[in-house]
Amino acid sequence: MRARAQSAGGNVDARTSEAAHPAAKEKISGERSLLIVEDDFSFLQRLAKALEQRGFSVSTAESVSEGLLQVEKSAPAYAVVDMRLGDGNGLDVISALKRRRPDARGIILTGYGNIATAVNAVKLGAVDYLAKPVDADDVVAALLALDNVKIEPPENPMSADRVRWEHIQRIYELCGRNVSETARRLNMHRRTLQRILAKRAPR
Repeated sequence: MRARAQSAGGNVDARTSEAAHPAAKEKISGERSLLIVEDDFSFLQRLAKALEQRGFSVSTAESVSEGLLQVEKSAPAYAVVDMRLGDGNGLDVISALKRRRPDARGIILTGYGNIATAVNAVKLGAVDYLAKPVDADDVVAALLALDNVKIEPPENPMSADRVRWEHIQRIYELCGRNVSETARRLNMHRRTLQRILAKRAPR
């Protein structure tokens, strides 16, 4: 299933920003095919739009099964894959892509970041591992980074409190805005979660 990218607000910066990574456009040479596999449809749309603006030819999938079908049909040069999808683990898509196209460059996105998962992602063929919410320029930098070239840290990264808040909001939305279910999944007291949800987003 392919989703048409549309502009929308949110955590992905949809503006073309060659100033942030001036060499990005130059580095994207040859085939620019990119597959994004993500089950958060609004985030998928924003990221696809932003990466199209940065020179990629984007196709999308909303599940592991759809991602595997697209890889089988036509393995792209690049891939951005969410770790946890409704029907399985996004690493299966990365593994399939590397088998079909060893030179492909794929990165994993996740809101459930930890060192063990990052190591496993790299072992299975991912070239980088980025925690959500993520900026489109960071995605481009990770996709196009050459071996042993250090990616510069962002000038104004989100605070730890903001990252935590974004993660809680994502789980809350995935749980249909059900406070009790969200609290259970986050292993958090219901009243604590209610206090967090009632506050404005931290800077």
